[in-house]
Amino acid sequence: MATFLYKLGKLAFRRRHFVALIWVALLTLAGVGAASAPTAASSSFSIPGTEAQKAFDLLEKRAPEASADGASARVVFKAPDGEKVTDKANKAEIEKTVAAVKAGSDQVARADSPFVAKTVSKDGSTAYASVSYKVTSMELTDDDRDALEKTTDKARDSGLTVEVGGDALQAMPETGSTEIIGIAVAAVVLVITFGSLIAAGLPLITALIGVGIGVSSITALANALDLGTTTSTLAMMIGLAVGIDYALFIVSRYRGELADGRDREEAAGRAVGTAGSAVVFAGLTVVIALVGLAVVNIPMLTKMGFAAAGTVVIAVLIALTLIPALLGYAGKRVLPMGEKSKLFGGGRKKAADAGAAGEPKQNMGTRWARFVVRRPVAVLLVGIVGLGAAAIPVSKLELGLPDDGAQPTSTTQRKAYDLVSEGFGPGFNGPLMVVGDLKGADDPKAAAGEITKTISKLDDVLTVAPPMLNKDKDTAIISVVPSSKPSGLETEDLVHSIRDTGAQIKSDSGADIMVTGTTAMNIDVSQKLNDALLPYLALVVGLAFLLLIVVFRSILVPLKAALGFLLSVLAALGAVVAVFQWGWLGSLFGVEQTGPIMSMMPIFMVGVVFGLAMDYEVFLVTRMREAYVHGERPGQAIVTGFRHGARVVSAAAVIMIAVFAGFIGSSEQMVKMIGFGLAIAVFFDAFVVRMALVPAVLALLGKKAWWLPKWLDRALPNVDVEGEGLRTAAEKGPDAERELARV
Repeated sequence: MATFLYKLGKLAFRRRHFVALIWVALLTLAGVGAASAPTAASSSFSIPGTEAQKAFDLLEKRAPEASADGASARVVFKAPDGEKVTDKANKAEIEKTVAAVKAGSDQVARADSPFVAKTVSKDGSTAYASVSYKVTSMELTDDDRDALEKTTDKARDSGLTVEVGGDALQAMPETGSTEIIGIAVAAVVLVITFGSLIAAGLPLITALIGVGIGVSSITALANALDLGTTTSTLAMMIGLAVGIDYALFIVSRYRGELADGRDREEAAGRAVGTAGSAVVFAGLTVVIALVGLAVVNIPMLTKMGFAAAGTVVIAVLIALTLIPALLGYAGKRVLPMGEKSKLFGGGRKKAADAGAAGEPKQNMGTRWARFVVRRPVAVLLVGIVGLGAAAIPVSKLELGLPDDGAQPTSTTQRKAYDLVSEGFGPGFNGPLMVVGDLKGADDPKAAAGEITKTISKLDDVLTVAPPMLNKDKDTAIISVVPSSKPSGLETEDLVHSIRDTGAQIKSDSGADIMVTGTTAMNIDVSQKLNDALLPYLALVVGLAFLLLIVVFRSILVPLKAALGFLLSVLAALGAVVAVFQWGWLGSLFGVEQTGPIMSMMPIFMVGVVFGLAMDYEVFLVTRMREAYVHGERPGQAIVTGFRHGARVVSAAAVIMIAVFAGFIGSSEQMVKMIGFGLAIAVFFDAFVVRMALVPAVLALLGKKAWWLPKWLDRALPNVDVEGEGLRTAAEKGPDAERELARV
């Protein structure tokens, strides 16, 4: 592996014009494809195998006019103080507004007047109109949403309070400003790390090129492959993260090789041959984590994973080819100038001074590594106890999908949610839809009545609407309003209770029932993700464990890496629970409403953080492995690995934390939670696990850390990540004398 990548790096360095032209051509081709591709319809959202999805599919087949899985909006009206919505002027304005909503978009299937649907509160102060669309919320256009908003804005001029809830107004949050903040922070960190604008610019330029190719390709293929906007968002986030990291690793190693006295072409080849090997295997772990999302069997999530994995592959290829090509253009300008060499770790003078002193000058990473090697037990205990304490809240983790009650109080969705809760009860914000399959019933109408009667006797049921039958009288739709809020545990229990009565209803009437609707769909998604978490974790960690055995030629080092990752993810999830579910420090992070943790959060964190964590593990520990293979004692190899890698890994982690933390400022609770969770997870994994627990465990294990059974050693392919083949080849070549003298 190292020898092949060494040759690839030198080739890219020599043929820099050709390599650069290829990547510019690919970027142009992807850009043209994205610009000329037809506008993609929003991706459909389906959850195969769930009861809620089966009910939607049944309704689409037998009662397509119901638009059961279409977007919905609830336009809530509140009369001025001292008035009622039933007053003549208010009633006329409400009916006019409902008619305007229906006429405002050809996607509106129906818009029911509150006076016809009898959705007026008992005190007459509040009413709401239910609007259903022919397409899902993801397929609604901006024009459809604008028409709804303009109509309701006009209704407010009459003095009525008018707010809109439901999923019709849901749109992807804007994240452009947060990306800019993340890139700006990355630029500052890179300049501080390298002490050179040229060296700092290379990772940013190549990461943006990689993201540009990846996102443009996704846009070009979006219509053909039914890819949603969230797909490109995840690809951009991950691509930017790993693109900067991988380029940072290569450039840092190139500077180190120059500082050791090698010429530019040789330094580029060795940088790609050594750090490039770590990049390849780190990239493979990220790809495994993202492609493994297919285990969940949610089509949209699977597509997101594959698209993001493709962007990671592009980032790896750019790091191995475009970076050495650009280094050919940059020359030695990637090194710090003048006195900056002493501060930032570059330059020949430092290497010469270090050689005269007998050992390299200590930097902060060296001093920290020596401290850990001297006191491994204390560092290990403090790290484990700290992460364990942070993980305690996980025992109280409640999973769910946020509803309008989790929106900021300034949004119209939240205001509509609160008005409905005050006027009718919290359950009206998330009614359940019970679908009765009456084909097996002798008397369909009586069977539908029996279903209604049985459900009305259950706990937490506020009201049950009369059943509505389709044209063929073989399917019934029954609306059930719970007493509790949509995201409440009581509502989840009610959904399970209704489903548990299915056998009794089948026995009594011959009808089959299924529970669906937004609330039931959220519950089913949460359950599906929860059930998939352990298989996904086993698959991703298991495959990466095998991959790391090949990389490190050790059993205990990969085992330690996997256990450390699990500890950091649990600690990060604990922090998420403490902030977003319990409300600790909620005001600091802008959390206005506590509630269940987004059901996608655990599996999403496992996938993304695992990939990034293995990046740091591979890059840091391969330098230790390299030093050990080249003859250093285990303890000294740890120090050497930190001397070369700690600053780079720290910089990469700070950049990622900044990128993810930028999303905490989003107004969307989901985006805020993802940003916080990923930022705190990277912090725990990079600075506690990789920087403290890893060297402590390796110091305690000593030579045993690198133990591998002889039969397994013979069976495994020799990928030579540490570049031993390069050293052997150098000693046999014309520069052997210089190499021997240097060693």
